[in-house]
Amino acid sequence: RGEERAGPAAAPRSSVPEVGVGEAFRGLLPLLGEHKRALAVCVGLLLSVTGFSLAWPWIVQHTIDGPLATQRALPEAARSFRGIFMLGGAVLVIQAVTLVFQYQLRVRLETIGQAIMLGLRKKLFDHIVNQDMSFFDELPVGKLLSRVESDTESLRQLFTNAVVVILGDVLLIGGIWGVMFYKAPRLAAVLLVTLPAVALLFWAFHKLTTDRFFEVRKRTADLTATLTEMIHGIGVIQIFDRERYARKRVFESSESKFAVQSVTEVMAIVFFNVLFWTEYVKIALLLWFGSTWGVSPGIIVLFLLLIWKEFEPIGRTAEQLSSFQKGIAGGRRIFGLLKRAPKITNPAPGEAAAWNGIRSEVRFENVTFSYDGKHQVLKNVSFALAAGTTTALVGVTGGGKSTIISLLFRFYDPQEGRITIDGVDIRSFELSELRTRLALVLQDIVLFPGDVRSNISLEAPAITEEDVRGAALTVNVDPFIQSLPQGYDTEVSEKGANFSRGERQLLSFARALVTDPELLILDEATASVDPETERAIQGAMGQLVSGRTSLVIAHRLSTIVHADQILVLREGEIIERGAHRDLLGQGGYYAELYELQFEKEGSAIHEPK
Repeated sequence: RGEERAGPAAAPRSSVPEVGVGEAFRGLLPLLGEHKRALAVCVGLLLSVTGFSLAWPWIVQHTIDGPLATQRALPEAARSFRGIFMLGGAVLVIQAVTLVFQYQLRVRLETIGQAIMLGLRKKLFDHIVNQDMSFFDELPVGKLLSRVESDTESLRQLFTNAVVVILGDVLLIGGIWGVMFYKAPRLAAVLLVTLPAVALLFWAFHKLTTDRFFEVRKRTADLTATLTEMIHGIGVIQIFDRERYARKRVFESSESKFAVQSVTEVMAIVFFNVLFWTEYVKIALLLWFGSTWGVSPGIIVLFLLLIWKEFEPIGRTAEQLSSFQKGIAGGRRIFGLLKRAPKITNPAPGEAAAWNGIRSEVRFENVTFSYDGKHQVLKNVSFALAAGTTTALVGVTGGGKSTIISLLFRFYDPQEGRITIDGVDIRSFELSELRTRLALVLQDIVLFPGDVRSNISLEAPAITEEDVRGAALTVNVDPFIQSLPQGYDTEVSEKGANFSRGERQLLSFARALVTDPELLILDEATASVDPETERAIQGAMGQLVSGRTSLVIAHRLSTIVHADQILVLREGEIIERGAHRDLLGQGGYYAELYELQFEKEGSAIHEPK
């Protein structure tokens, strides 16, 4: 199909909308709403951890200004030390309880995060598989993988780390300032002058890096797509000695990502350093004004501990702000994808036409189609497939043959004209109803991980063991399957690499027949198999197409000489039509193709009897 297009330069701009930060947040809220009770427990744990974290500096201040400051004689000292030991024990108990609460918080948050991501991945994949083919034309496999895996992982980090850490640290910082103002309001007010600078730093960092983090996510997806393409095509790359080309593509994509990411990371480093410097300004102000105003040693130590304690949440918040930005960038990309509505849809509820089978014909009526809206691949094409007959499509690559198949399955809809089954526009049928009545044998065979049985049935609930065996027997692949070590339970390796191309072709043929389709479509079904395998397929073809509406595409004209009708396409138009003998008698384009193949294959082409 790709060879029938205008090429990369003519590709349409992406139809996946971009969403803003606010819209991404609104998309996240329903996901969080599904776990309201669990999140409420986490908030309670978070508040408890924050309170316990502030307790021990307070105890230290009380110890310095209490037992240590008042001891005089030995008996009084003993009492003071007993008080100190009791306070120290209280600190240990508080820390132990804090650790237990922190453990509970982390476990619960991780569970919630994983549950949210599981649901989101399911929703995302369900949305992807219901998209039309133009969507997959726009987005390479690597970019889709990046959105399903990498972007959702960024969101998980946002839920389990960034949001909670930032929220917890904001509560802790608020608690720290609350204690300061409670103990020494005038001194706390002096230290408060640094807060506007800190707020300005956070605002500037967010403003400067939001779009950059989004761009990093996009370039990460580009790099993943490039790596996927190069790895999938490694055989071709090595055959043509194009390793240098592959390295150039990957290095350019890597350097493009590095150019944006390195600037963003440098900005983050500068931000952290300036942020920490403001904490040392607080310490300097504390020591100066604390000594000038005669503040007690315990209060000075308390403020020092609280300032040092503030270092940790501010640093964590600054670090998590990067994760927060990455998560939001991932969320924007995910919810942009979820916002993309499929162009091929079912009829409105209650308006779908009932399927009554192919009783008369399948008809193309003045169909015109273009992939990019500019270059027409089919031009005013009209023809009919009479029920129970076999029609063949012939023509050079790029003539529009595969596009006709794509339109039959409603992978795309034509811009002009319509396709009907017994006079009913196929857009009036439910997609699942239409597609389950059709079957397709592709030239490029796709086998999935699993056993041979599941690759034939695709685990459709309605297909029985007898159906699978019957389809395999019909295409004469059952003896081969039975000869395998585990028969129908034999595992299929990645891409079916443990089978020959011809064996994979026969398995896909059985897959097409197992549903007993009303319209059988063979897209170059025997173009890439050896003569023996082709004979095995051809031996079953007579039984397969007998009484079944069939559409065959083949470059090897020997496979279609018995077709009831042959349509000859060139540059998107039907230029000849008729039976094999009639077309030969016309001495036109088909006869020219036939003679060329006859000279090449000799006795491989026979006249129909």
